[in-house]
Amino acid sequence: MRHFLTLQDFTKEEILEIIDISLDIKKNLKSKIYKKELENQTLAMIFEKSSTRTRVSFETGMSQLGGHALFLSNRDIHLGRGEPIKDTARVISSMCDMVMIRTFEQSMIEEFAKFSKVPVINGLTDSFHPVQLLADYMTLVEYESSEDIVCAYIGDGNNMTHSWMILAAKLGFELRIATPKGYEVDENILQVALLLAKESGAVIKTMHDPCEAVKGASVVTTDTWTSMGKEEEKEDRINIFKGFMVNDKMMLLAKKDAKLLHCLPAYRGLEVSEKTFEEHSKIIFDEAENRLHAQKGLMVWLDKQR
Repeated sequence: MRHFLTLQDFTKEEILEIIDISLDIKKNLKSKIYKKELENQTLAMIFEKSSTRTRVSFETGMSQLGGHALFLSNRDIHLGRGEPIKDTARVISSMCDMVMIRTFEQSMIEEFAKFSKVPVINGLTDSFHPVQLLADYMTLVEYESSEDIVCAYIGDGNNMTHSWMILAAKLGFELRIATPKGYEVDENILQVALLLAKESGAVIKTMHDPCEAVKGASVVTTDTWTSMGKEEEKEDRINIFKGFMVNDKMMLLAKKDAKLLHCLPAYRGLEVSEKTFEEHSKIIFDEAENRLHAQKGLMVWLDKQR
């Protein structure tokens, strides 16, 4: 049995296998072919952080695969109200076939998985967002932009940045990360990524100049400057992150056909300009849709490992 807690636990071949399954599932869906590969199975979805795309994609995906998704907020269960995580894990995993958790601490999902009898999927933590990276890379494959990637990440050193580092390190491409001073990536995660990069040949660079990062890039990606749970820092961050907005001027430094990705929600006029966002909106919303297909591929893959 396998869990999906971080891309670090997966080989390059396994990641690409999941993407291939996801692409096949999407192709079938577009042809109105529904294979009930998880028929009569139940996915427990535990949300300590709210979400639009995560809930809709997992719930819809499970339904299309012939199963059922059960939404559980921290108001609905005893988790966080006195019951130990390991007890909640034992109970839920004895009744459900798979668990998706969207929460704050990576340690919470790690402990849950330790005591779970079924696969556990990381729907987002403060440290990582691996399901989003499956969708992102799947999108680049569809747009024929997955070869010789030079990716520039512009913005906060957050869970998306960390996930891009691990993906780059696993697949062996170049990643340049530009953050304001004081908002760099987690040093421990960076060291893990750099160690993995030695094996794959990946190049991972951190810097404070977004223009330097974007120069010649084939992929540019960004995220909100104020992640969930940091709302009280919003005004300070808006001032500190000035100059890190991805706009047309910045995109001109990238390759002519460079792709812009954004995991959404996008705050126009902050991390990305309205004009630039709309110019690249097709790939961004294809990327959003691919959360559905990539997660279906992931769940099918995990089910086959049991």
